[in-house]
Amino acid sequence: MTDAPPTTVVDATLLGTTVPGVGPERRVDVRIEHGRVAAIAAHLDRSDTDVTDARGGLLIPGLHDHHLHLLAMAATRWSLDVSAAADGAAFDAAIRAASSTAAPTDSPFESPGWLRIVGYDERLGPLDRDRLDRLAPHRPVRVQHRSGAAWMLNGEAQRLTRAAEASGWVFRYDDALGARWRDNRGDDLAHALRDVSTSLASMGVTGVTDATPFADASAFDVLAAARRSGDIAQHVTVTGGPALATTSAPAGLDRGPVKLVVRDDALPSPDELATHIDAAHRASRCVAVHCVTRVAAVVALAAWRAAGHLPGDRIEHGSVLPSELIDDLAGLGLTVVTQPAFVAARGDRYLADVDPDDIAHLYRCGSLMAAGVGVGGSTDAPYGPGDPWQAMRAATTRTTRSGAVLGHAERVTPGVALDLFLTSPSDPGGRPRRVAVGAVADLCLLDAPEAAAFADLDSARVAATWIDGRRVHGDG
Repeated sequence: MTDAPPTTVVDATLLGTTVPGVGPERRVDVRIEHGRVAAIAAHLDRSDTDVTDARGGLLIPGLHDHHLHLLAMAATRWSLDVSAAADGAAFDAAIRAASSTAAPTDSPFESPGWLRIVGYDERLGPLDRDRLDRLAPHRPVRVQHRSGAAWMLNGEAQRLTRAAEASGWVFRYDDALGARWRDNRGDDLAHALRDVSTSLASMGVTGVTDATPFADASAFDVLAAARRSGDIAQHVTVTGGPALATTSAPAGLDRGPVKLVVRDDALPSPDELATHIDAAHRASRCVAVHCVTRVAAVVALAAWRAAGHLPGDRIEHGSVLPSELIDDLAGLGLTVVTQPAFVAARGDRYLADVDPDDIAHLYRCGSLMAAGVGVGGSTDAPYGPGDPWQAMRAATTRTTRSGAVLGHAERVTPGVALDLFLTSPSDPGGRPRRVAVGAVADLCLLDAPEAAAFADLDSARVAATWIDGRRVHGDG
């Protein structure tokens, strides 16, 4: 990729950066050259550069989403999303309508074409194979639970895949289904990934960590090719399952921690999990342990106490972290990569359905940070709202859609909420990045200075985004 032309962002304000000779308003010019921040001063020569007038807007490092799923995000482009269905009747009507349409010509599977449905949860009524067969008897259908952990297949889908129990449910089947989907999408997949990347850039996201526990290296290769071709503009860090602990990431990707999933339906013993943690550590790899329940968190911490801690070890989600575990988290030096947007998006459901003893422990932020536990921000897209600014707002307000406050003590300030997405991909709970001379020019320009931007944490404020000094969003 050739160098982008030199650019000067003029009349910008910076976050937490002191520039000699610049007053308290921190209005500066920032020169971008050869993919890096070349100079910051009150007035720079603009004659040989492209000029972007920030008009006092806040220039910050590009956001890094520390946990999402790129290929699943791409797959949603060919999916029917039922998350907005009001009830079971609306769910049924949506499937009947979709299944009666002509088969898509770009079907990744056998004719007459698969119907892929996402966003189902229990509020839409019990789901089994018989219900799906009544709704779509002639077309293979798979319905993904909103968690991403389970699929329901109708009879025709079972016949084609030779999968699923008699009920139709399959668990953690993404790798098998996803590999088959990827193998048949071709150029359509590249287009979908470009669409995902464009959407991320419009929100100021310049880097992501794909947190999928891949069963094989084929998904690595797909993402690496998309990154090298420019279909994915963002820097991509990838996790991988234990089988890939000693595998190098393909060119174009950065290697992240080993992903370990603590499944509540097949709960390992602490000793079993410790064996996997120790194996990763022996390969000089840190681990990211998926924990969504208090039992999973207890097992994970016991395993870490047995196996020992490596810098970079982290808990993914930490959906339920009881108060009595916080000191252990801090003592072990663990980071929690969490998704506060779930509080806003699903908080009312949590208040209705979650054990009351767990409500105060959901998606913690403030209490963890007060105890010295590093916290990284993420969206878990497409299984959670994909806008990191929505996650920031939720971290500051902890307000559900009905207006209830879930976890008042977990609130953080807007600046802290933003910093959750400004840390390095290798250190999600560490020191936030700042715009500085010599830094990689991964930048996000907001349309207002700090006070106004913090009063309204909204992706609509993103005026421009640069990755490696190349503008990927916004006008010149």
